[in-house]
Amino acid sequence: MGDLRTSKVQNTDSYSAIAKQIRKLCLQLGICIVLMLGLAFAVVLVGFGGFGSKEYVSLPDDVYYLDYNVYNLSFSKKNERIKEGFEIFRNTPLHLGPRQTDAINIYAGNNLACASCHLNGGTKPYAAPLIGVVKRFPQYRGREDKMGTIEERINGCMERSMNGRMMPEDSGKMKSLLAYLEWLGRATPSNGKIEGQGLLSIEIPDRAVDLEHGELVFQRNCVECHGADGQGESQEDGTYLYPPLWGNDSYNNGAGMTRVITAAQFIKGNMPYGTTFDSPKLTDEEAYDVAGYINQKLRPTKPHREVDFPDLVKKPVSTPYGPYSDHFSEEQHQLGPFQPIMEYYKNEFDLVKTK
Repeated sequence: MGDLRTSKVQNTDSYSAIAKQIRKLCLQLGICIVLMLGLAFAVVLVGFGGFGSKEYVSLPDDVYYLDYNVYNLSFSKKNERIKEGFEIFRNTPLHLGPRQTDAINIYAGNNLACASCHLNGGTKPYAAPLIGVVKRFPQYRGREDKMGTIEERINGCMERSMNGRMMPEDSGKMKSLLAYLEWLGRATPSNGKIEGQGLLSIEIPDRAVDLEHGELVFQRNCVECHGADGQGESQEDGTYLYPPLWGNDSYNNGAGMTRVITAAQFIKGNMPYGTTFDSPKLTDEEAYDVAGYINQKLRPTKPHREVDFPDLVKKPVSTPYGPYSDHFSEEQHQLGPFQPIMEYYKNEFDLVKTK
């Protein structure tokens, strides 16, 4: 009997030991699972900006959150036209410029693309986004001193930024571009106005452009993409990965980007490449000086610039070419200081000018 009781006690002790081991293993396994779940959660938090490693960027208008990837569109005749418009927008030289094999359809005089200035397919805030632009026309344009159509505005870019000639307003390429632009603005209000349209405002320095400082800013921030000679980086097909900023293949001297204030606003919100409106890399003064430096370089000449702005009072103060309705020199209109010119128009014409 004693042996039997001893055997039962030993068996009980053995079962107890095994149970303890099982409980210990379960506890360790539970801890591992908790740690793994915690690690996975931490990875997700980091990916979405947790732990302060990456802040969530709030875009200035809800329309920027829409899907603007044309390749997600289903197949239809209308959608194929939108896709063609995007292709023209992205690779303009191949369709409308020097890389076009049909000379009749060459309208752009350089190898820039619409996307060279209107970044991210025309959907980047404060990079002159084109979301809703079609709905903002007809629109008064001081350069022509009349109400203009969206087709005329596109041709203005063709003649100036693209250093080319007007294309027929009823052409297939024009219709495709318009189809893409209309699609971009599909969710905008009836007036087409959105937050983040146009360019980022800057506080204009109360002095003339410092060209030496502008060159230094260029060397420190721009040469990596645009090269020390400002000629950009071309691709195998002749289009540009990064466009030239001056020279024969750049925008001509009648383009809006030749205005120091306009160029400085674009640079402040978008350059160096990857810069966003909410986290600019350059100060207002750096953007101002490098804009002046770039625009003092040689570039193609726009013919008949003297007929721009029939009402000279409406001419922007930083338009780099005359004639003007004031007594300030062309050099001051190119390089500033701009505050005295702005004060003149306020006193003489009660006009508040900002560019």
